[in-house]
Amino acid sequence: MDVFGLIGNPVGHSLSPPMHEAAYDDLGLEARYVTFEPASDEIEDAIRGADALGVRGLNVTIPFKRDVLELVDADELAARIGAVNTIDFSGDAPTGHNTDAAGALRALRDHDVDLEGADAVIVGAGGAGRAISFGLADAGGTVTIANRTESTARELADEVPGASERGLENLADPLADADVLVNATSVGMEEDATPVPADALHGDLAVMDAVYRPLETRLLRDAAAAGATTVDGAWMLLYQGVEAFELWTGREAPVAAMNEALRSRL
Repeated sequence: MDVFGLIGNPVGHSLSPPMHEAAYDDLGLEARYVTFEPASDEIEDAIRGADALGVRGLNVTIPFKRDVLELVDADELAARIGAVNTIDFSGDAPTGHNTDAAGALRALRDHDVDLEGADAVIVGAGGAGRAISFGLADAGGTVTIANRTESTARELADEVPGASERGLENLADPLADADVLVNATSVGMEEDATPVPADALHGDLAVMDAVYRPLETRLLRDAAAAGATTVDGAWMLLYQGVEAFELWTGREAPVAAMNEALRSRL
């Protein structure tokens, strides 16, 4: 039986186990997806142990995405993003990947959003914002990174090809001509709040929120009212898992089964 899993601390809240287990059941694979919660100073031993025990693949979550970068052979995209969220143990040495970028792009494309030549505004310069910014730039988009601390946005913009930066207080100008808006912050998760003024939204936008609890954030409600295309955070969560599944197994993921398992728990 093949073993895959998630390593992080904490991991009890994760929706990855039911999503991946649904994929195994749908395809009749003899596999299980389990969770591992090592202490912060035990991550190197945990990765080596997983490799020695024959674990096929691991997803990586907080607080280990950066720590793991130094413990695996990271691919070019993960190295640029500066974080690993997926490890593949099938080769001679563990390889590190970041499926957040591809997950975001697949979520947008699934909603018929054309990314080639798109003007995109990314709110947030943390882990998710970094991954999505690199992904959209690589897909042929022009990226504006907006962050509460503008110097942090500037640092990321210096790394992402062709990107520029803004403070959160001045979003109206870049959004006026934007095609895509992504909230890559946690704003909207704990309270009914949004990082983007409603009057800056318009009907030519595609708006994706990385927050998936709740599924309908205030940002998405405002975007729908403005006539924009809306993409909730569960789509990005789904497709980063789909990317990991396909990387590990070499099989086309049963997206519908994984999506049903995910949304039934939200």
